[in-house]
Amino acid sequence: MAVDPSTYVAPTAVIHPEAKIGPGCHIGEFCVVERDVEMGAECRLEPYVYVKRWTTMGDRNEISAGSALGTDPLDKNFTGERSYLRIGNGNRIREHHTISRGSKPESVTLMGDGNFIMTSGHIAHNCVVGSNVVMACCTLVSGYVEVEDNVFISGGVAIHQFSKIGRLSMVGANTRVNLDVPPFMLTVGFHVETIGPNTVGMRRAGYKSADVRAVKEAFRLLYMSGLSRAEALARLEAGPDVSREIAAFVRSSQRGICPSRRKSQRRSGAVAGTGPSAEDAADSGIE
Repeated sequence: MAVDPSTYVAPTAVIHPEAKIGPGCHIGEFCVVERDVEMGAECRLEPYVYVKRWTTMGDRNEISAGSALGTDPLDKNFTGERSYLRIGNGNRIREHHTISRGSKPESVTLMGDGNFIMTSGHIAHNCVVGSNVVMACCTLVSGYVEVEDNVFISGGVAIHQFSKIGRLSMVGANTRVNLDVPPFMLTVGFHVETIGPNTVGMRRAGYKSADVRAVKEAFRLLYMSGLSRAEALARLEAGPDVSREIAAFVRSSQRGICPSRRKSQRRSGAVAGTGPSAEDAADSGIE
């Protein structure tokens, strides 16, 4: 058994002889670690954690009770070939969360560093989760989803396969994400809608007022100016880095980006005053 001598392994834990466990780890009661698992230094598995084959994690990861990592993908076409789950450093994955490895042979599900993944959710096969992401309780992430760095996903969110959530955006509780969410934006609703820039999140992340103003202008150009998409993107590409990042995201979108709430209300004939307008959100810094 390739377990560092400084690691604590509870008497009831089951560690496969071919697993590799780094120094200073803590393996709690009734944990199971299968073969072909590699775990870095100072990781902590609370009781009843199951780490399945072909899972790799870096240092200082904390996995809470009842979680299962590297599970077979929830794909009826999967036939058992080797694929991977790779997790970086310093992640906290709380109770009863499941993360699947890739679906196709040799494919990978990836997670970066410093993420806080709360209870009772699922991250499906072939997802890419960046770093410093927060996923609140009961978030369900379908296959091939990409979540960029510093995203905040509230509780009860369901994310459709192949969707992409841009950097430093925020998704409100119980939102159904079936379109791409541009960077730095706030989104809500069963039919996911953008309500304005994530100005509070940007300021907390250290962005200056000029960048916040640039994102407000990007929101206006994309959603409120009446310009064609091509005209709006051309103007964004002539702006500062944050504007160009939004433009690049929109150009690369395969599913299309989510609409603004105002446009959705106009299409549905919704009564004014039922929720914050785009202008209100842009000015208030709702997060």
